[in-house]
Amino acid sequence: MPAMPDSNPTCQLYLISPLDVSGDFPARLERALAAGEGLVTAFQFRVKDMDQHEAAALAEPLQAICAAHEVGFIVNDNVALARRLKADGVHLGQQDGNPREAREELGRDAQIGVTCHDSRHLAMEAGEAGADYVAFGAFFPSTTKETEHRAELDLLEWWSQLFEIPCVAIGGITPENCGPLVEAGADFLAVSGAVWNGDEAAAIEAFRAAIGSGPSD
Repeated sequence: MPAMPDSNPTCQLYLISPLDVSGDFPARLERALAAGEGLVTAFQFRVKDMDQHEAAALAEPLQAICAAHEVGFIVNDNVALARRLKADGVHLGQQDGNPREAREELGRDAQIGVTCHDSRHLAMEAGEAGADYVAFGAFFPSTTKETEHRAELDLLEWWSQLFEIPCVAIGGITPENCGPLVEAGADFLAVSGAVWNGDEAAAIEAFRAAIGSGPSD
């Protein structure tokens, strides 16, 4: 993910796409990123059950929009697609490969994130394997995907106090419930349904207000 300028909030947004990014979604992404300037730092392209050619065709306009707004374009789960698109990075689930191998495929400048659920052990393993960030969650029930793991705030506190690698909080995060995550030390809030299930620009502004009103402002 891009480095955070000092003028930006301590905690930033990491947008995750809905599964359907066809139709008017590019226009919605443009609107969200325009509203989120200085707050949204990355966008994860997350599609399922689609061949690489079709996925690439859907990704390309979204990638261009992200580039225009200097937002990192991260591919979910698929190192080969990330390499094909020359994406800024890849996000790996626990079953999606090793960060070291992804680094060999994508190069030293790629941003590689790893899902670590509620596990300190998995997060430390990811860090040792060269991950650029670790993702913890779910912190709240999610409308986007079924949650098998529930993480607690003390996990964010522990990680942020001991490690330099940024941490991402994920799972059912909204402007109304994000405050404690920011206070606990989350560097990024990964959000999807809270943005795409309604007016995306209004949702981004609500997150900006909620993050900006925290003690880390």
